[in-house]
Amino acid sequence: MKAKERKAFIKQFVDEQGKVEIDELAEQLQVSQMTIRRDLTQLEAENQVIRTPGGAVPQKALIRETPYARKEVEQLQAKRKIAQKAIALIAPNSTILLDSGTTTLEVARLIKDRADLTVVTNDIKIAAELVHSSVTCIVTGGEVQADVGALYGSQAQALIESIHVDLFLLGAHAVHAVSGIMAPTLEKARMKQLMIEAARETWLLCDSSKFEQKSFAHVSELNKVEGIITDKDQSLNGLEYYHETVIQVDLLE
Repeated sequence: MKAKERKAFIKQFVDEQGKVEIDELAEQLQVSQMTIRRDLTQLEAENQVIRTPGGAVPQKALIRETPYARKEVEQLQAKRKIAQKAIALIAPNSTILLDSGTTTLEVARLIKDRADLTVVTNDIKIAAELVHSSVTCIVTGGEVQADVGALYGSQAQALIESIHVDLFLLGAHAVHAVSGIMAPTLEKARMKQLMIEAARETWLLCDSSKFEQKSFAHVSELNKVEGIITDKDQSLNGLEYYHETVIQVDLLE
């Protein structure tokens, strides 16, 4: 089989299967794994597939903004477990940044009695959660994203550029081993970049559904964060390709 025919077969196979492994393709096509890696690299450069650790997924796996009503219920158990693990990172008397998102909203719900904390957030739903709490809450201001409640724009950016915090708990729309942390819009990506710069330490909080995915806008390389907290998923392999520090919570515990 010629290279062009082989790549066409791989593209079709990836689209049909949804996710494939390099060793699986090498065995099926009777070629070396190195050849498959080279083919996948070329297909990704042509926007035909998305590379993952050990394989590939379809280009249509590029994920966009999810309606908030779905975000609230999807992977809810995982988000709560991740939030429980994340609060152990919050030192007494610290100032933290909570990114916009439903996982960080679960963090906010767990720290409402922490009178020693100051929370800065770009999410009006997180701010509303903290209205009747002991926490000191600062909202960035800015333009509100309809439905989602995220704040962005020049006013929000100016506030973030004027502060420095101890810890940033970062959410992500998609996480890819090569492309890093990604967001659905340029505005959201820029806010996240500024928040990373404003924090002494950043941790990425994301459930396992966000891995092996790509979204529209690049936020950061994965080495810019101290570590990742996610849930255990038997179908998700090769987390060591993402970061040397990955904390996985067990949903069965």
